[in-house]
Amino acid sequence: MLRLARAGAHVFTFGRHEKELQEVLQAVKRAGGRADGITADASKPADIERVFKQADRALGGLDAYIANAALSAEGLTDMAEQDWRYVLETNLAGYLASTKEAVKRMQPNKQGHIVLIGSMSASVRESGSSVYVATKAAIQGFAEALRKEVNETGIHVSLIEPGAVNTDMQPDPPEEKARKVREHEMLEADDIASSVLHILSQPNRCSIVRMEIRPRRQLI
Repeated sequence: MLRLARAGAHVFTFGRHEKELQEVLQAVKRAGGRADGITADASKPADIERVFKQADRALGGLDAYIANAALSAEGLTDMAEQDWRYVLETNLAGYLASTKEAVKRMQPNKQGHIVLIGSMSASVRESGSSVYVATKAAIQGFAEALRKEVNETGIHVSLIEPGAVNTDMQPDPPEEKARKVREHEMLEADDIASSVLHILSQPNRCSIVRMEIRPRRQLI
């Protein structure tokens, strides 16, 4: 968000937790950017609808949508059914529902850009993460098919698949994550943000379809 706001974008976002949401919004405003947002759960259709109605009022239009709401998950045999179903509703159904709302707003203007944040797990497919892999592999296929679906309407669709990133989704303690970043075994969230800005900054004749971003020492 900071990268986009510093580039002049008016940003609207949402999250499940009020405290963290306000911290992000205030950080953007301290940096001189414009940002609004509300608390909402990406797994709930009513919340997705509410988010976009609020965004309509705050923004007055939609040029780009970045889908980045996701939960970590373990292997299927390690999770209770209610837990893996919630992950699917957030990581997959939430992406589809929110993207549909974005497309509805972009189609009349015959322009716009949808950036889906996936994961290299879609291709690497680590043991012990089958539920997470299922959602990210689905996003990979969704991005490719959606790009073809909306191409003639002038809407761009891009997929970013990061490797390990220093976020709350990583189970390591903070000092271990800091070590991995120093030793080029883990990315910072700002690395992904700069990639989003790069994609959105391309001329309309260009389309960055898919981007993999790995820590330098992540070989698989």
